Amino acid sequence: MVDFEPTKLAEALAKGQGEDSLMAVLEEIQTQYRYLPQDAMILVSERLGLPLSQVYSVATFYHAFSLVPRGEHTIHVCTGTACHVRGAVQVLNRLQTRLGVGPGGTTADRQFTLETVNCLGCCALGPVVVLDGDYQGRMTPKMVDRLLKRATTQLGEQP
Repeated sequence: MVDFEPTKLAEALAKGQGEDSLMAVLEEIQTQYRYLPQDAMILVSERLGLPLSQVYSVATFYHAFSLVPRGEHTIHVCTGTACHVRGAVQVLNRLQTRLGVGPGGTTADRQFTLETVNCLGCCALGPVVVLDGDYQGRMTPKMVDRLLKRATTQLGEQP
């Protein structure tokens, strides 16, 4: 069971009552915990007076929600055609080696989640990696270490 901080959950549940507030409540919980813990969804169901199946339906429909813990930092690697032919696979392989996780995985310390996307719409800059919403174009495997170091330095840790 996840240890909930009463104030965090109270903040999320204060977003409203009933079906109309479900998205806002789930978004707040996702922001607070970086995923939707099962115990939190049960509590949301009870507090909002909604069937648990409806809460799960919304939580699993939208890609923005996760039912498993996510990292502090999210890395998206574009694997679209333009990025692929320019070396996205090598960049992805380097990230997987450095992080020890594959696409969709989160590091054991919950610092990084690695994702792939089919196209980011900036093909001229490929291969493209997005770290926490910050687009990095013309990535190479050698640039991966710098990218990870910058993220971990922001956390005050060593890569």
